[in-house]
Amino acid sequence: MMIANLVIVAAVLLLVQPGALAFQVISRTSLTHQQITKSAILQTTAEVCKARAEQQGQNFVMPDPLTVELLAAACSSPESARNFRSVINDVNTRNAQVDVRHVLDEEYHFDDESFLRGRDVITSGVDTVKANIQQQNFETARERLGETMHTLQDFYSHSNWIELGNRSPFTNLIRPNLPIDNIADRNTPTCRSCVGDNCDNNILDNIIAEKKLTSGYFSLTSFSKPDGKCSHGGKLDFTSRTEPTGGINKDGFGSEHGSLHLQAANAAISATSELLEDIRASAGDNDFLRLMGISQIFNVLCIVIDTSESMADDIAEVRRITSFIIDSKKGTTDEPSDYILVPFNDPDFGPLTRTTDAEEFKRLINAISLAGGGTDNAEMSLSGLWLALAGAPLRSGIFVFTDAEPKDAELKSTVLALIESTKSTVNFLLTNARSKRRRLSNPLNQIYQDLADASGGQTIEVTKDTLPQATSIIEDSSNPALVTLFFAVRSPPKAEHFSIIVDSSVTKLNIYITGISPTFTITSPSGLSQSSTEANGAVGTIQTVGNFQTMRPNNQNPTGLWQITVGSTQPYSVKVTGQSLTDFSFDVVEVVQVPHPAYMVLASRPRTSGNVTLLLSVTGGDSVKLTEVAAVETMGTETIDGSLEELGNGEYLATFTTAPRGSFGIRVTGQDNSTRSSQTSFQRYSSTQIRASNVSVTAVANGTWTPGSTFNVPFTVETSQSGGSFSITVRNNRLYNMTFPSSLVIGNGGRANGTVTLTAPSDTPSCTDVTMTIVATDPGASDFNYAVLRLSVVAGVGPAMSLSLSLWFIMIVSFLNQILHL
Repeated sequence: MMIANLVIVAAVLLLVQPGALAFQVISRTSLTHQQITKSAILQTTAEVCKARAEQQGQNFVMPDPLTVELLAAACSSPESARNFRSVINDVNTRNAQVDVRHVLDEEYHFDDESFLRGRDVITSGVDTVKANIQQQNFETARERLGETMHTLQDFYSHSNWIELGNRSPFTNLIRPNLPIDNIADRNTPTCRSCVGDNCDNNILDNIIAEKKLTSGYFSLTSFSKPDGKCSHGGKLDFTSRTEPTGGINKDGFGSEHGSLHLQAANAAISATSELLEDIRASAGDNDFLRLMGISQIFNVLCIVIDTSESMADDIAEVRRITSFIIDSKKGTTDEPSDYILVPFNDPDFGPLTRTTDAEEFKRLINAISLAGGGTDNAEMSLSGLWLALAGAPLRSGIFVFTDAEPKDAELKSTVLALIESTKSTVNFLLTNARSKRRRLSNPLNQIYQDLADASGGQTIEVTKDTLPQATSIIEDSSNPALVTLFFAVRSPPKAEHFSIIVDSSVTKLNIYITGISPTFTITSPSGLSQSSTEANGAVGTIQTVGNFQTMRPNNQNPTGLWQITVGSTQPYSVKVTGQSLTDFSFDVVEVVQVPHPAYMVLASRPRTSGNVTLLLSVTGGDSVKLTEVAAVETMGTETIDGSLEELGNGEYLATFTTAPRGSFGIRVTGQDNSTRSSQTSFQRYSSTQIRASNVSVTAVANGTWTPGSTFNVPFTVETSQSGGSFSITVRNNRLYNMTFPSSLVIGNGGRANGTVTLTAPSDTPSCTDVTMTIVATDPGASDFNYAVLRLSVVAGVGPAMSLSLSLWFIMIVSFLNQILHL
């Protein structure tokens, strides 16, 4: 067995090159990349908010302690705490991914004395961040910012900068015009072997005296370290086992130079703050705060609208409601920061227009002209929605207006992939309602219903003359503090009783019931009840338009247990929302143990085999604690409880040993201990619904994609079930020319590989975002999975980026971790 294991290890080693470790990602004691990054972001953002307040003649009180929630409030934007935390998490996610995607590239970690190439990684990354901010590509800027921070932070742990007596940042790392000299050359010995467990003094005295820069070497083999050189150290570093033995890293308190871990981490925090200040100086304070999510960058008004000849009345209503929202929210914290418009008809769709100017958005809406529509009463509605999902910020609310069925139904799986990966909510306002006498939903709208259900949105069927009564949902949803308290779909229909906990932080409660003539009774916490036949009753006001019923309670304090009993012969949905600063978000993640414990966010569905792991992030303050998490079947009653592991700073890992059979949402329950006299229970639901799959799609985009060039993205499709011919669909939102296999044949329980080749036009502006989806569907079209990648075409300033991970590498390093524990 040992010989077999050694053969396997040897085969694995053939796949890898020398690489690096880093500050830890998950740790109970040591400072991690996440803590370093978060601390620097909080400090710099606080300084920006202070400067802005002083410019406006306002008083700024520095929060103590400096937390996400307290800083958002101090920046006069408490509603943006959820967005701010999401931005920090997104940056940290990209930071952590460097240890998986580039663990074998020494320049990303300043290993092997690769100081000049490491500096190039940082400076090219900073250039890309600045260019993307200038293009208003904040999502891509955050991704590259996280990657760049990782490399910068590793310098202080992996080099001897701290051992040389330095405690402040090495500014030359972010200044390409400043020299990095006095580097120990390849032939200069730098270390002696450790004596026992004491490695504190293993750097040679002359290296310290002459202030020469060096860093540890790292390899999965013992043959790549030059004579006399320091090693990184640790279990995976085979160079540390050859003379001179030991290591010099300061990744944690337990590292060889762990006594200097705190000094290295503090220097990394200062250096990360310095990098952020450099970006701030280039971007300006307003765009820097938008980069951080403080300016409600996620509070976007996104309209996707049918512009065919029959939509004149609908467009007039869109003009009215958007003008009302813009005018009523102008100058308030609820004012949208971005406005997006995507038109479609037949045969055209797009372009997507995004602006921060509310008056410009009004002009765009007013300038819509009626055209197209064809003769078959079908429009390119999913194509318009696809562009919106690909181009809008994550977690956006999108409203689609049409009176026609989709002509591009083949886009359904691609749209579902983007809904799930972006966690956006899609509401359809459809003016093709059937006659009330039929009491049936229009069957042509089923695809819209499926997409809305997956996003936690509504499919509202009304007539053209009653549309104005339904557009209030846009106003309800365009608030950055919107939270979902409950969501369920019953298709096929069944009579059911639902209970909803409403905590004291919730205001402006709304109960939505969508369906054709359902009967329902709503009971308030005080015991008062009101049936669906009472428009105005003891509990509140019920407005009915088409298939859409809205209950607005009379009592402005809705705290307590609400109960809803529904009976219907037609499918229906129940959604309860409110406004609160207490909420949560989640990502599906893979947990890896090598090079050290970390999590990697997946831009795909989780696998049905094995655990499903989520990273949960909670806003609301330090007093808010989660106590339970559950995966709740969207269309049924199956509920699977998960285990919670608190990571600190409002983050938790939730693990489910299995997932519900169909689509499911995430329900969290917790306690708010902000009041000393009592605890308040709260409950939140995710809007986005997810589904596990027997198929997996993994893709990696490495290298530089420049205007006028082709770019290759290799991908792998794998199945744990019976194989066959899997259909492959690839789309990119820039409509660039592509080649890819239309199908892949997979043996039972096997995998197959393919490659997507894209070509960027020669006139492509630098830092153009390209969102690409790769969808693999099984032979029976009953199951599919996807990879979503955000690529960037750049003018030679850095690598293209991807949201996907190389899971084969995760398997390799996990295997190595097991071998090391034999």
